[in-house]
Amino acid sequence: MQKRLSELISTLKPYEDVIIFMITLLVANYAWKWTMVGDENGEQVTWFGMDITAPFEFMACHIARVVYEMVCWFRDTAFMVGDHTIRFESGSGTTIIWGCSGLKQMFIWMCLILTVRGGWVHKIWYIPVGWVCCHAFNILRIFLIALFVEFHPDWFHVLHDYIFKYMFYAMLFGLWVLFVEKVRGARA
Repeated sequence: MQKRLSELISTLKPYEDVIIFMITLLVANYAWKWTMVGDENGEQVTWFGMDITAPFEFMACHIARVVYEMVCWFRDTAFMVGDHTIRFESGSGTTIIWGCSGLKQMFIWMCLILTVRGGWVHKIWYIPVGWVCCHAFNILRIFLIALFVEFHPDWFHVLHDYIFKYMFYAMLFGLWVLFVEKVRGARA
């Protein structure tokens, strides 16, 4: 039994970083889901019962404004309704809620870099670089969804729940690979 375990460990050794990535991704994702509670209207977000709505509200409003400005570069049919909703003359539109803030992906990113092997000197600057990439990708994601939804509102769930969601995680994986292969230096 000891020999089989030793063989298994030596077989998995080359995949250690990827295994840590997958475990961290799952644990961070479920830790977020189990501890963060928010309603679909974005009126309140809690963490272990404490109201932490403010950063989510700020980010949702910020993203809605930025996306609205970007949409206006391409369409003159868009208008804002309140602080979170972008509507089109066609009647379709999209609302940016607390879950669209990108803060979950930023949290997951931080967890991924904190758990990967490597020196702290690189992690300290690479975590904020990842946050900037997450924010930029999130804005691009919502912008593209808004553009498509104007003429194809039935595409929203496919774009939001599948295509761009998994593209977001693919981007995180790509940044993580860049860290592991290029940034952290010699094998840690």
